[in-house]
Amino acid sequence: MKSSVRFAIALVAILVVGLLVNSWAYLGEAHVDRKPLKDFPTQIDTWSRLGADTQLDEPTMKVLRASDYLLRDYRRTDGLQANLYVGYYASQKDGATFHSPLNCLPGSGWTLTEPAKRMISTPQGFSFQANQYVIQNGSQRVAMIYWYQGRGRTVASEYWGKIYTVIDSVRLRRSDAAMIRVTVPIVGVDAASLDAAAELAGKASEQLAEFVPN
Repeated sequence: MKSSVRFAIALVAILVVGLLVNSWAYLGEAHVDRKPLKDFPTQIDTWSRLGADTQLDEPTMKVLRASDYLLRDYRRTDGLQANLYVGYYASQKDGATFHSPLNCLPGSGWTLTEPAKRMISTPQGFSFQANQYVIQNGSQRVAMIYWYQGRGRTVASEYWGKIYTVIDSVRLRRSDAAMIRVTVPIVGVDAASLDAAAELAGKASEQLAEFVPN
C-alpha cells in the first residue's frame, strides 16, 4: 500500500475518532434507568436484613463521592451475620471513582492478609472472579470479598475496571459502575466465613442489575 494511501486512511480515522469524541462530549453520558440502592432486597434467599441501614456522615461522603450507596447488615437463618456495601458511581468522568479497600482499610488500622482470587457463583449459574482477603484489626478478624460491577461487566481487578471504563465511555457513552464488598466476622475456621461471604456475594450480585445497570 502506498504511503499516500496509508496517510489518507490514518487521517480519515483520526477525523472520525475526533468527531465521535466531540459529539459524545456534546451529548454527555448516556442516561440509564436504575432503582435507588435503598430499595435493594431486604431478603436474599436465607439472608435477612439486620437492623437499619448504616448512614455515612458528611465528611465520609465528601471523600467517597458516591452517587448512591448501601451499607447494610444481613443475618443468615443459622445466625451468621454479614455486611454488604455497594458504592455506585453514576459517572467517573469528574474524578469520582471507586475507593479500593486496599487503599482505605490500612488507613483505618486494618491489615490485609491471605490475598486470593475467588470464583463466585450465582444461583442462576453465572460465575465471576472476585478478590478475597482476611482482614484484621487488633483481635478482630474478618473475611472480605469485593469486586467491581456495572455495564454488563463483573471484574476483580481495579486496573481492568478502569480500562473497561475508558472503553465503555467511548463505546457506550457510559462510565457508571459500582464497587461491592461483603464482609463476615471470622469465628472459628477462616474457610467457613470465607465461604459464607462468597455465598452472599453470589446471591447479592445477581440482584444488582436493577440498581447497578448492565
